Amino acid sequence: MVRVTVPIPGRAYDVVVGAGVLERAGELLPPLPRAERAFVVADQVVAERYLERLAAGLAAAGLPLVHLGVPEGEEAKSLAVYTAVLRQLAVQEAHRDDPVVALGGGAVGDLAGFVAATYMRGVPFVQVPTTLTAQVDAAIGGKTAVNLPEGKNLVGAFHQPVAVLADVTTLASLPEREYRSGLAEVAKYALTLDPELLATLERDPGPALRREPAALEDLVARCVRAKAGIVARDERDTGARMVLNYGHTLGHALERLEAFRGRTHGEAIAVGMRFAARLAERLGLAPEGLHARHVRLLASLGLETQGELPGAGEILAAMRLDKKYAGGIRFVLLEDVGRPRVVEDVPEGLAREVLVEMGAAAPVGGGA
Repeated sequence: MVRVTVPIPGRAYDVVVGAGVLERAGELLPPLPRAERAFVVADQVVAERYLERLAAGLAAAGLPLVHLGVPEGEEAKSLAVYTAVLRQLAVQEAHRDDPVVALGGGAVGDLAGFVAATYMRGVPFVQVPTTLTAQVDAAIGGKTAVNLPEGKNLVGAFHQPVAVLADVTTLASLPEREYRSGLAEVAKYALTLDPELLATLERDPGPALRREPAALEDLVARCVRAKAGIVARDERDTGARMVLNYGHTLGHALERLEAFRGRTHGEAIAVGMRFAARLAERLGLAPEGLHARHVRLLASLGLETQGELPGAGEILAAMRLDKKYAGGIRFVLLEDVGRPRVVEDVPEGLAREVLVEMGAAAPVGGGA
């Protein structure tokens, strides 16, 4: 097992990555001396696969498990589901020392974290991610949120977990499309923060694609280390942490416009990264060839970056609702691999041109 510390002052916690983490959950958690029960938020599919293993692990710490069921995927991230989980905690008389545990993917982690941040003004929170996207990205850093019809993650809070337990054996059962979606987040870290990981994936993506346990442990741990360093410098996402949103401005817009029923998160982010690379080249910020390198990498990981796009005007309007909009759409772009920067003065006309070049319908009359 690999243990990575997220060194946030006063709230440091460990991310444990390896095989068999679920069965050792109780011994791997930090002390929770006044906790009486662990309230585990999980959808039915995940619960059937992993709840028994987690219950056995938590029993070693004397923590009985209470399952709080939620819908699958993004349907869990609504104000209605959030309220329902809060009421379940209240009805079962959960107290402020009882941990809320997120068992599942990024959507469950976002929801459960927001519940933990707000129930009784904050209770301990444990992340037990079971998807690649969650293990390498969503479970680390303390961002919690639910969606509104108008946009993704518009209601939330920062609430750091007390521990993240990432059992790589759970990745073996992921459907192929969901697993490859997680590889988009891996590609994001490789392109923005870890050129050595990028070189490994470009040289031979086979071990990652075959889900070899040793390769998965190394891959997840590398991404966690990269994110932990950024989060420690910028917990509240006001500066350095913004680079972790590479590809996400367009990606989130696509998810919203497709009502979270079209592309997966990773598929949308892959399109967003390709767009960002093309935009960086058009601005003269990045050398020619960056976009082509993106396309090669993403294709080698089985990620489709073509596909039909909504209209350019619709996409730009959705991007303006991004949480990081500040008098203009801000993009994370690369000067080269491993050299990300936030660019705030990208002309919308140029962004629109690149979208049209990628297949988005041009606005009637050329307006936004």
